[in-house]
Amino acid sequence: MESVHYIPRSVEAAVRHHLARGKSVLLLGPRQTGKTTLLERIEADLRLSLITPAARQRYERTPDALLAEIAALGRRGARPLVIVDEVQKVPALLDVVQAAIDRKLARFVLSGSSARKLRRGGVNLLPGRIVSLRLDPLSLDELPRPDLETLLLFGSLPGIWTVPDVGDREADLVSYVQSYLEEEIRAEALVRNVGVFARFLELAGLESGNLVSFRRLSQEIGVAHTTIAGFYEILEDCLVAERVDPLSRSRTRKKLTRSSRHVIFDLGVRRLCAGEGTRPSRERWGQLFEQFVGLELIRLARSRTAGATVLFWRDPDGPEVDWIVAGGGGYVPVEAKWTERPGAGDIRHLATFLDEYPTAERGFVVCRTPRRMRLGDRIDAIPWQELPAIIDK
Repeated sequence: MESVHYIPRSVEAAVRHHLARGKSVLLLGPRQTGKTTLLERIEADLRLSLITPAARQRYERTPDALLAEIAALGRRGARPLVIVDEVQKVPALLDVVQAAIDRKLARFVLSGSSARKLRRGGVNLLPGRIVSLRLDPLSLDELPRPDLETLLLFGSLPGIWTVPDVGDREADLVSYVQSYLEEEIRAEALVRNVGVFARFLELAGLESGNLVSFRRLSQEIGVAHTTIAGFYEILEDCLVAERVDPLSRSRTRKKLTRSSRHVIFDLGVRRLCAGEGTRPSRERWGQLFEQFVGLELIRLARSRTAGATVLFWRDPDGPEVDWIVAGGGGYVPVEAKWTERPGAGDIRHLATFLDEYPTAERGFVVCRTPRRMRLGDRIDAIPWQELPAIIDK
């Protein structure tokens, strides 16, 4: 899935900024989000790719060889820059990286697609020395000509988005799900029963964006509910699923939902996991649009606002709001509506939320309206293309 051309990524400026101030960088992201392509744009004194078996075996046998290679660079003054792609493939190298950073021998850019293996390797033992950044699929402010239906059906992985032929896009998504999710991540989960994990992926795709009952899924698949919980944890650790927690604090409501939602990281991958075609019903279009808005908000919160998170709000006996951006001590409630003509009925729950939470100053309905509209006191409807404006830079 090679890109026809490079689409500039907003995280590249952040990588360069932190390197310029002497920090090392950990760039996390699911497979095929463009980490390797981005790293190829950064000049390095030493570049290692642990994707190939030969490279992995070399450093598995002798991790300290990296220190010798850094010493051989022979640079005086400025510390050399070392790039290690897919560092989680050889966790033992993380000890060497830590030693090199502690001794100020080099700066590093490490890329990885498994937070689970990196935590086991101890990369989180370097607070203040490694800046952790995230590379997601292409976001709205990175896409040159976003098309909504294409985004909802095929997602925005760079290697998929730049493929012009629809049939080829579908074939590449099938390959991604089969070769990466069903094989590599299943191996990560240590699942021997291929059918069980394949069925779980299908249900995870179908239930993406919903409140998930581990016990119900366990009954459908025929495994323990703790196994289902473990599978979801694997998807989170491999950056394939986003867990969205509820906002459960309220002065007046006692029954707010406390269960989390899980959203597959890319809508094209989600559709292939679920085994769905390319002709959704109107109701399904609305559900996909809601997930699209949530994923965009998660990416924007991660890249633009330090400490911001995306939540949801739901009272089983009353109102609910699709997404809540929480940051800076306040909340921004957001509803996603698959409509071109938003009206008063679309803002009822937003108005309730604004009344109940004084730190929420404005609410938004994201929809397919061609222009921004004022729908109520402190509530605007905005076109989906203006979604990035919800979170200020």
